[in-house]
Amino acid sequence: DGVVYVGSEDNYVYALDAGSGQLRWRYRTGYDVFSSPAVVDGVVYVGSWDRYVYALDAASGELRWRYETGSGVQSSPAVVDGVVYVGSRDGSVYALDAGR
Repeated sequence: DGVVYVGSEDNYVYALDAGSGQLRWRYRTGYDVFSSPAVVDGVVYVGSWDRYVYALDAASGELRWRYETGSGVQSSPAVVDGVVYVGSRDGSVYALDAGR
């Protein structure tokens, strides 16, 4: 849809216009975002080093939900059939309901 979603070491997830590079929105997490976001059905899923997996509205950047894991999340989520799969530094792989 002409938007690039990226995480950053400044604790933000950014939505940038793919053509102009202009900021559409940004969302502040509790720590660095090394995870590459996954975008499915209008939702951006991303992990943060603050232990949370976030689900953000792709159009507005508003928080839909977040889930706390046992440690920092550096892996990039994969979304399949309504399930968000993501690994955490606690050694676990989490399977979360995308619609929570």
